[in-house]
Amino acid sequence: MSVEIDTNSGFCFGVRRAIATLEKGLSQGEELYCVGDIVHNEREIERLTQRGLRVIDSAELGLLERGSSVLFRAHGEPPKSYAAVRQNGLRLTDATCPVVLQLQRRIREAYERMRECDGKIIIFGKKGHAEVIGLMGQTGGDCVLIENLSQAEALEIDRPVEIFSQTTKNPQLYRQIVDTLRSRTKHDVRAHDTVCKQMSARADHLPRFAASHETIVFVGGAKSSNSKALFDICCSINPDSHFVTSESEVHQEWVGGEGNDVGITGATSTPLWLMQRVKETIDDMQKKWKQ
Repeated sequence: MSVEIDTNSGFCFGVRRAIATLEKGLSQGEELYCVGDIVHNEREIERLTQRGLRVIDSAELGLLERGSSVLFRAHGEPPKSYAAVRQNGLRLTDATCPVVLQLQRRIREAYERMRECDGKIIIFGKKGHAEVIGLMGQTGGDCVLIENLSQAEALEIDRPVEIFSQTTKNPQLYRQIVDTLRSRTKHDVRAHDTVCKQMSARADHLPRFAASHETIVFVGGAKSSNSKALFDICCSINPDSHFVTSESEVHQEWVGGEGNDVGITGATSTPLWLMQRVKETIDDMQKKWKQ
């Protein structure tokens, strides 16, 4: 019996950078207000809250005292959040992922191009997701959001469009959506490769990891879009894949048995310490089974 943690899993660069920025401020005794959960992982939020993290909604920016310190997480914020910080005299630490900042800029530029030719911006992403709210904000909401292939198949395209993807979406599904849009119109469909390269690399690597283990335990956050996308890949390759948010959700029947080989992987929002706890729990379960 063996248990292996996927070395390609764990926090992406943007999340590591944002959390490091937050922890530096907390260690210096600074009172920091983070706009939204800094990462879509409930266990990591619990850990950081115990250290002093305060999570607020963007609507609460106007209620803070002048001079309060605010942190924007890796997901990014729409222009109105930056305006609220300025108007209320708040101190901003912007930990938006550089990849997301670049994507926001590209959407702003594309929006101006589309306005000149009566075209439209399309964004492939999850409705209500923090990053998507920031991306749609670059157009003032004047764009079309699609969440799946069915919506792409039903979309009427009567003008030129430029399409962008949320950085953490499944790259294969994004390509299918682009091909579907192009097959349904004579108008120009300009697609931008905006899925994060780390996400693309994990999506390419994950099928091999899932196929090389008898059982897969995927560790992720219940609210994480990235977790869902990567877990779906695992399930498509290995039907014996199981999703957990913590070690307490692992079941003995998944991981016990003669020669049972278990692979542990996670999302770009899953901390390594949490996957290590899951591994320790599985190791204990397998020891008890052998006894």
